[in-house]
Amino acid sequence: MIYKSHGYDLDLSRITRLYPAVTVDVHGEFAQVSLEWAELNGAKVKLDSYILVFDFDPLGEVVKSRVELTFATKDELFAEMRRVDEFVKEQKR
Repeated sequence: MIYKSHGYDLDLSRITRLYPAVTVDVHGEFAQVSLEWAELNGAKVKLDSYILVFDFDPLGEVVKSRVELTFATKDELFAEMRRVDEFVKEQKR
């Protein structure tokens, strides 16, 4: 089940985790935080970008195989999440 986006061929049958995140800028230091945390604390930090994270490593192991798709807005992130959902549903038909 290969999903194509942002120049990547993502084998969704191998995904172990799929989640949204946000990159924030805190005084020049960048960190990834959960979307929920960013929404609660957005006034305290500068939001840099929105990310959809695809992890392919087994749970509990060191992350070696991860793809992050980056978006300028939350709307773009959510649109991509809907496309992934629609793709998976179509593959199951």
